[in-house]
Amino acid sequence: MSFQEPSRPSDEDEDFYMQCRAAYLAVFRSSLANISSKQQLCRVLQQAGRNPSHATLNKYWTSRTSKLNFDDFCEILKCERKTEEAELMRAFRKLDVKCDGYITHSVLEKALTSRGEKMTAEEVNAVFSLADINRDGKLDYAEFCRRLVSTVEQSQTAALEKLEADAKLKRQNFGSQLYSPPKSSVASASSVSVAQHAESDSTVKKDSQSSSRPSARSRRSSLSNSITMTSSSSKAGKVLEPPGLQEWHHSYMKGCFFVEDNGSISSLQYHLHLSETTSVYLTIQPLSLSHRPDKPPTWMNVDTALFVMSACETKEDSALVCFTESKDKGKYVWKGELNAGSYHLLPFSTGCRLKKQSKNNFSDKSVELVYKTDTGELDLTSELREVLSEIFEVIDLDGNGLLSLEEYNFFELRASGEKCDKDAWTVCKENFDMRKNQLTRQGFMELNMMEATEKDGDPADLWVTLESMGYNRMLELVEACPFQIDVYCEGTQPSMQPLSMDSKLLNQALQKSITSRCGAKALRGHGNVFIYTYREDHRISSLIANKANQKVTVHVNNEQSRNCCSSRGMTVFAVEVPARTKMVCQHMLPINEKQDWIYNCAEASLPST
Repeated sequence: MSFQEPSRPSDEDEDFYMQCRAAYLAVFRSSLANISSKQQLCRVLQQAGRNPSHATLNKYWTSRTSKLNFDDFCEILKCERKTEEAELMRAFRKLDVKCDGYITHSVLEKALTSRGEKMTAEEVNAVFSLADINRDGKLDYAEFCRRLVSTVEQSQTAALEKLEADAKLKRQNFGSQLYSPPKSSVASASSVSVAQHAESDSTVKKDSQSSSRPSARSRRSSLSNSITMTSSSSKAGKVLEPPGLQEWHHSYMKGCFFVEDNGSISSLQYHLHLSETTSVYLTIQPLSLSHRPDKPPTWMNVDTALFVMSACETKEDSALVCFTESKDKGKYVWKGELNAGSYHLLPFSTGCRLKKQSKNNFSDKSVELVYKTDTGELDLTSELREVLSEIFEVIDLDGNGLLSLEEYNFFELRASGEKCDKDAWTVCKENFDMRKNQLTRQGFMELNMMEATEKDGDPADLWVTLESMGYNRMLELVEACPFQIDVYCEGTQPSMQPLSMDSKLLNQALQKSITSRCGAKALRGHGNVFIYTYREDHRISSLIANKANQKVTVHVNNEQSRNCCSSRGMTVFAVEVPARTKMVCQHMLPINEKQDWIYNCAEASLPST
């Protein structure tokens, strides 16, 4: 599958989000309100035409869930299909023993109280009393299905009509589709210019004539940022490769960005030690895997970055030292001098181009993983062997062609959540090909072969491993991006070791990289709420700092941006920032790097519900 570049939302996407909003606002007063119980989740899903089972509800509302927001709701709807009339009919026909189009009360009661998610007799009676339209003791299930689906569709249509008709509610909840910033704020696309300003009083007065604009209160506390960026093809690299780089001391480590179930991106982090102060040249870039030349890598335009923080006894004492701000072709680079000591290397990707794949984008087909040979023995398919070679290359962090126990355990934690102890490693040594107490590529194949044969060819466990590593059922790497970090030092040999991810430390570095590089703009009327908009050659990131003693909800509108993709995946959204905290709002990248792009964002404070 070829990599699909992000693009502005299609009409189909816009219709989907409009339907999401309509369903949400049929249950809640505002799309900024949170779903606070499993019952509310069930109700709003039903309003959207879904028929959630207890298992479905428990999947999204776990014992640790306290609330879900509108964005969460949209993601759930992407994964859950609408209840179709044909699907209901198929279920009822299985109960129609006489094949006459009717089901008796006794048959329905037996099915609903003894199968699947069992209902009580009282619940069955309640359903039957509603469904037995002519009171003859039989259920005309075709008529029932038609009425049920029709009622759901009528309810959704009514919600959409109400949404369209109620302009005030529309402004309050998700802004106007027609909203545009002052023309003077959009710079010419032929040059690089930055215009960051609060909307003037005269602009507010002019805009107030339109009923489709954000409310007066929103305008008084709004901020408009417009940044026009030139294409990468017109830029010269800012960081030149040091002369004689091949003579410098060199160390490298591999890793991989993974998209988690909640849409966040994780990866290993690294410890760097320098024995003396030295000039350093750092790079990070997506890694091309070489085992399937017929399938070119689809992740090579995923953005990467590397933050360098001082390694201290506590996280609070760690300070941001530097980060890769420039891009040279596919590499993200930094050049400078680092003092002797220890550092944390924190890989980062914005999520603009590496995202959770919608279930609707996955094929129902699955590639075969295991087959029987002519002699009746089980073996791994050539397609699976190619993918396992790719995985081996990714988890062989130091690139020596062998897996140490530490490297293998990073993989095991990813795939199963468990570690392999030294005793188990000794057993592996006795059964699989090893060299220098490290697992070879052949040994890795043998280990996976054993898992397949132990289950008599059942590929379930293999699929768990593959999906945890970012592969879909067609063995395409769609939810991961392998990368490589290279450290060159002029005066000393750098030493690198992999570490487990510390998301708090990465967030600390990311926030500091934004606030230390740009000034803050206050939302008008909110002296304690500030917007930071950081810009580099290939990325724009914004951060909201709430210094007030109460939470604030900020409405964000990107609809006037051009040739841009947001890490949020939406052009209009709201961000709730707790009291006295900072929060990264969004990242923005160009869709087509060969063309100019315009970041145009309007932020407005809205009353919390």
